[in-house]
Amino acid sequence: MVSPDEQVPEPRRRAAHLGPERRRPMILEAALQVFSERGYAGTTMQSVADAAGVTKPVVYASFANRDELLLALLAREEQHLVLSIMAALPADPSVGTPEEHVLEGLTAFLETAAKNPHSWRIVFGAQYGAAPAVADRVRAARAFLVEGLRLTLVQSLPGVTAPDANLPVLAEMLASMTEACARMLVVDGTDRTPQELAKVVSQVVGGGFGAV
Repeated sequence: MVSPDEQVPEPRRRAAHLGPERRRPMILEAALQVFSERGYAGTTMQSVADAAGVTKPVVYASFANRDELLLALLAREEQHLVLSIMAALPADPSVGTPEEHVLEGLTAFLETAAKNPHSWRIVFGAQYGAAPAVADRVRAARAFLVEGLRLTLVQSLPGVTAPDANLPVLAEMLASMTEACARMLVVDGTDRTPQELAKVVSQVVGGGFGAV
């Protein structure tokens, strides 16, 4: 019989079991943090488990291996970036000059990149040292961006008789400069603002448009 002075410990409650579907978002958030800090080579299933506060078998229950985990993370972050890209494109490319479109759109785009550095770090870094399937996914995302820019430029220059002759080149150059500016903001830590970087690019691209 327990005396009044003795306290009986309460039975330990087990944490609620979360299935793989409910754990995946949590694991992806942890993977984004780990990858942003350590890159592809330093991201392991154990490091993700530690960041998520779970055991490694829990991570494996949600994702079969590191590449599957990284591909899922890329898909999620690409969706965020595509939405920011589409939001930065001019609503009516026929109104205004291409240089104005670049300045306005790139400013909005780079401001979004500066606010979401982890998303950009995984897109920039996932192709270095990663499995071919992961690197191919990154290249496909960039190809989508270039095509979107090309279509926007075509609409911006309705008077050009043969746009396919030069605009794909300009789109590729603009995509490269956009990527370089975003890298400067989220990876290199430049002291330039998104507005300053966008102004430089718009001036450079404006000269190219004049020669088309």
